[in-house]
Amino acid sequence: MMELIPGLPDDMARECLIRVPYKSFSTIKSVSKHWRDELLSPEFHLLRRSSGLTWTVIALTQSETNPLSAPAKSAATPSYRLSLYDPLARAWDALPPLPAFPDGLPLFCQIAAAGRRLVVVGGWNPANWVPSDSVFVFDFLSWAWRAGARMPGPRRSFFACASDGENTVFVAGGHDSDKNALRSALAYDVDADEWAELPDMAAERDECKGVYWGGEFWVIGGYRTERQGRFERTEEAFDVEKRRWGAVMDALDEGACPRTCVAGDDGRVYRCRGGKVVERAREGGVGGRWRRYPKRRGWGLVWWR
Repeated sequence: MMELIPGLPDDMARECLIRVPYKSFSTIKSVSKHWRDELLSPEFHLLRRSSGLTWTVIALTQSETNPLSAPAKSAATPSYRLSLYDPLARAWDALPPLPAFPDGLPLFCQIAAAGRRLVVVGGWNPANWVPSDSVFVFDFLSWAWRAGARMPGPRRSFFACASDGENTVFVAGGHDSDKNALRSALAYDVDADEWAELPDMAAERDECKGVYWGGEFWVIGGYRTERQGRFERTEEAFDVEKRRWGAVMDALDEGACPRTCVAGDDGRVYRCRGGKVVERAREGGVGGRWRRYPKRRGWGLVWWR
């Protein structure tokens, strides 16, 4: 069998390859088919992680000027792109544009992280504002996008979306092309590139927020079809292991928009409210009360000449 690096045992060659910066993967995978297969294998990624050679990067959407014309709703179509911040290198980088959307991300699309991949789901075509059922997956190992299986069912907008952080992206609620709020839910398997239907939620939820919290997909807030724009305070959680939704519970102040809710890796959910940050932890298997995030004061040092 062909060696990864001629003259070196493959184990030693892998120790060299796993130290290549992720931004160089797209270059070195073109060296040979053997290297390409190695870099795209799950085992290669696991080896990098177990060797402490992976780290967290931050993906953000940023607006930019776009000369595209738009419907009468707006004088100009806003344009957004994905940017990447590397905290270790203290450097910014722009991800390649989506294959079908060279002029910017779909408007109001949802973005979730699944392992070493970013998944972009749905949104509106920025050229004509038509809702899309498209799915695109960016792999940091290949540094390239691929088109995923299209989201089944009605073309939904303003839906809840969250990932388990590894391989599954969950979608629920939103509204269809007739502005009917939805209660249906789906799960996307990134590896298999397949969608699966989940049981319906108890309530219709348009403009709801999704977070993955403690092994459950939480759908927070939103409003029913007949209550356009009047947000409800309830939430419900889908237990991934038991494959069922839990009881509908109160979660927010009446009329509060849930869009700022985010799940941290510390077992808490955070939310901006009235210029302040509040947090909640799980209490007895359910979401606890919102509490003011404690202020942390510390000394700062400024050095100048």
